[in-house]
Amino acid sequence: MEEILRVEGISKTFTLSKKQQKIEHTHSSHKVAVDNLSLTAYRGEIFGLLGPNGAGKTTTLRMLATLIKPDQGNAWVDGCSIVSQAEQVRSKIGFLTSELKLEDFFTPNYLYNFFSDLHGVDPATAAARKKTLFQRFGIDKFAEVKVANLSTGMKQKVSIVISLVHNPDIIIFDEPTNGLDVLTARTVTDFLQVLKDEGKSIILSTHIFSLVERLCDRVGIIIDGKLTHCDTLEAVCQGKNLEDRFFEIYKELKGDQE
Repeated sequence: MEEILRVEGISKTFTLSKKQQKIEHTHSSHKVAVDNLSLTAYRGEIFGLLGPNGAGKTTTLRMLATLIKPDQGNAWVDGCSIVSQAEQVRSKIGFLTSELKLEDFFTPNYLYNFFSDLHGVDPATAAARKKTLFQRFGIDKFAEVKVANLSTGMKQKVSIVISLVHNPDIIIFDEPTNGLDVLTARTVTDFLQVLKDEGKSIILSTHIFSLVERLCDRVGIIIDGKLTHCDTLEAVCQGKNLEDRFFEIYKELKGDQE
């Protein structure tokens, strides 16, 4: 298997305000979000990063997408360092996060054209790709509707399309079905399978067991910022279903900490 992503010992610590300390139920002014995390993902696979809310999934993906820098460690995306070659990394990836907020007064058409220009996609290629993606997600009927007037599901579809305007080989999705109704969520997960069939490499974070079982070739389990397991689904599950195995791992880890 050809390596597409190599992560070596990345860590990230955040400073907490007094308000954040109350929310986190801690007296510490610092929170270790990701703790010495290492993993490898391979070309053409879907790799799932599974963990509860607050486990460090989003922080990990934001580091891989070069939105924030690790405090220590490094990662290489298709051979490019997230620390020293951030611009090259960004050219190779598509990144979708729930934190992506679309401006209410723009339309899907405008946003698609803007991001295509930003990525340097030639007009003919951009137009053909827009037609295909808009039709697949049903955006074509809403192409000139302002974002403010779109449903939550349609906004998510537009966000996905925008993240893929440059047809990247590596796609990083942070909770791609979060907050979506079942029909829209199915559209998104079906599309992830299509992308895999096209040979794309996909890294996604989720807390949904069924999504990992349905789509992922390999899975990494992250709890309290630490990667506890990373292997094929079969190897991680050890003959059990993923949900039961996860809670077994979780109880073992929390029991060791008590």
